[in-house]
Amino acid sequence: MYIVIESLGDTFRATPCTVDPVTGHVDADAPLTLNAADLPAWVVEQDKTRPRWVWADSSVTYDVLLAHDVRVMRCHDLRLARAILRNALWVDSGASEGAPQVVSPDAAWWDSPTPTRSDALFDLSAMDSPPDAVAELARQMMVLASAADGHRQRLGFLIALESAGALIAREMRDAGVPWDRDVHEALLVSQLGERPPLGHRPALLERQAQELRRLLDAPEMNPDSPKDLLKALNSAGIPVTTTSKWALREHRHPVLEPLEQYKQLQRLWTAHGWSWLDEWVKDGRYRPVYTPGGVVTGRWGADGGGALQLPHTIREAARADEGWTFVIADAAQLEPRVLAAMSGDAAMAQAGQGVDMYQAIADAKVVPSRKHAKFGMLGAMYGGTTGVSAQVLPQFRAAFPHAMSMLEAAARTGEQGGQVTTWLGRTSPAGSFGSPDEGEDAEGARERRMRSRGYGRFTRNFIVQGSAAEWAMLWMLEVRNRMRHLTLADPFVGDPQVVFFLHDEILIHTPVELAHTVVAIVHESARRAGEQLFRGSVVEFPVQAVTHHTYSDPKTGTDPLPQDHLGEGGGGVSGVMPG
Repeated sequence: MYIVIESLGDTFRATPCTVDPVTGHVDADAPLTLNAADLPAWVVEQDKTRPRWVWADSSVTYDVLLAHDVRVMRCHDLRLARAILRNALWVDSGASEGAPQVVSPDAAWWDSPTPTRSDALFDLSAMDSPPDAVAELARQMMVLASAADGHRQRLGFLIALESAGALIAREMRDAGVPWDRDVHEALLVSQLGERPPLGHRPALLERQAQELRRLLDAPEMNPDSPKDLLKALNSAGIPVTTTSKWALREHRHPVLEPLEQYKQLQRLWTAHGWSWLDEWVKDGRYRPVYTPGGVVTGRWGADGGGALQLPHTIREAARADEGWTFVIADAAQLEPRVLAAMSGDAAMAQAGQGVDMYQAIADAKVVPSRKHAKFGMLGAMYGGTTGVSAQVLPQFRAAFPHAMSMLEAAARTGEQGGQVTTWLGRTSPAGSFGSPDEGEDAEGARERRMRSRGYGRFTRNFIVQGSAAEWAMLWMLEVRNRMRHLTLADPFVGDPQVVFFLHDEILIHTPVELAHTVVAIVHESARRAGEQLFRGSVVEFPVQAVTHHTYSDPKTGTDPLPQDHLGEGGGGVSGVMPG
């Protein structure tokens, strides 16, 4: 059962629907009109039957429910689903591109990005009313039904995962990361100096700027101006055309090390300094805005708060509440394992059965050392053609023929301007670098070939990075669903919640007495994610999970926990397939 929720200003319309999984036909029942005050309780009652809630945008409708402490199990986010289906290779091109029977008269509304909201609570009367959501659901189900059976199932799985990601993103924002402002400010003072007046640098940063001017003999230089800095570097005998650290590392000069330090401090001040604290930390919680599917590969983006670039230098300010702790979980060598599982390469899959895949490759005598294995694998996935990556490429082709063939086929497709897909069917954008013509000169041909090869490197990595994002999303969903069952029997114990996500790492805030159980859930969820996504594969997906009262490196030690709370991580998850 699907229930479509639409905002009508001060009221909501709820329309129960059934969807034929083969034809995609949608039958809608008579709608029910609810006052905004009645919606939360009604949703709680209906959610007991496990419907799939359908709405235009989770960042709007779900926030209304979260403001009343209402969480749902699953949903279908129409905007996110449309973005997946619109250019999907696996569906009928006429249907996905707007054949007469399914073309949307409101395409511009559905295809426009969601406005960023800096506050989870907002005035319902100010919300833009979307077009007919039931009609959009019907269009999407018809497009999905146009895919062949196996592809339809995978695309449906992807849409369910993406929509679940939207729920988790809003739940994380609602919960927030516990954040100690005093600790953060102390970290800033120790590295930058006291908070400066508006328009001035902190004292220690200004001292570093003065040192740069002295070393470059440029007393008027503004180190924050790339033009000024580049001119001063050139005048000091450093012939660069960019101030990037990669270009500067090719040279030797006393200014280069303090310049890199300055850039790090300047970035800390501007990106996560006092202004960031004022904007993003309220009532002891850091609440970034995540964008599921915000990157073309399916990785998440961020609309505010810098969650995906949170520097290690300030993570100590993330501190668990009294009686609570963090479980910090990190997936090990995720992308290589995904490649092994996708390609069905038996030798690579065997290496993926251990905790350290790179060491297993070295132990199998494919390459001389773990370092060679790591650089070779990264070169294979990202198209590296120099250094160690190039040196071990022949060995990788011989040892892992199916995996390498899959990557190279994806690269050739990209070089020809074609599109590739992730494991579940997310489609890459088409390449656009032109075709040769009679009047093309040598320089034009060279640039076109460079763009072609660059796009081939993109499609080579797209299939792996995008599929790894799908595994990570399923892992996080498994963790989220299993943790929901932990406290049902004891209402006096707080709910553990995922509060932070970084590609292959999650941060869970949990009562101390549940920490061991949560760790068990994290491991079991990783195993289940691999089994569900890559059925029949022997590749393992180990994760490292530690407990700590601050958000530290997951490879560091753990806090001691009571030993009488070991558990099995109860509460299963029946999957997230549509229907």
